[in-house]
Amino acid sequence: MTTVTDVARNAGPEDSPPSEPDDLLLERQLCFALSVASRSVVNSYRPVLQELDLTHPQYLVMLALWERSPRTVKSLSEDLLMESATLSPMLKRLEALGYITRQRVEGNERALAIELTPAGVELRERALSVPGTMMERLHLTREKVEELNRAMRALIDATTQN
Repeated sequence: MTTVTDVARNAGPEDSPPSEPDDLLLERQLCFALSVASRSVVNSYRPVLQELDLTHPQYLVMLALWERSPRTVKSLSEDLLMESATLSPMLKRLEALGYITRQRVEGNERALAIELTPAGVELRERALSVPGTMMERLHLTREKVEELNRAMRALIDATTQN
């Protein structure tokens, strides 16, 4: 009796079906590569941001505030693609560090305005070295960072359109 294994052993290259990629291989999964890359990059930021007494999510909040301050929690939430409930504890911690103030918006008791303090403005000067330090740590050129950013933004756009 001939088995499948026997046939496979005796089959020549002309007898074998064309090999298709196995799309379920872990190494082929975009979600896996993104997840590992994200964790790895954020972990690389950790020692650099510790010098500023910031976590990576807090750093992102500060970046947004350095671009525009004051602004509402809703505005921060939209720009950072984070839920308000996720932002609230970070904002409390940043306020405790003396980098921001949180105050109700006049005429709208539901809105909370976030504003940089002088210490928060000064922190920006100390943070100016972070991008260059990270490019060095990750062995990336400015051009490569821009290329990666374009690719990630296209991916973000694709996922937020659904």
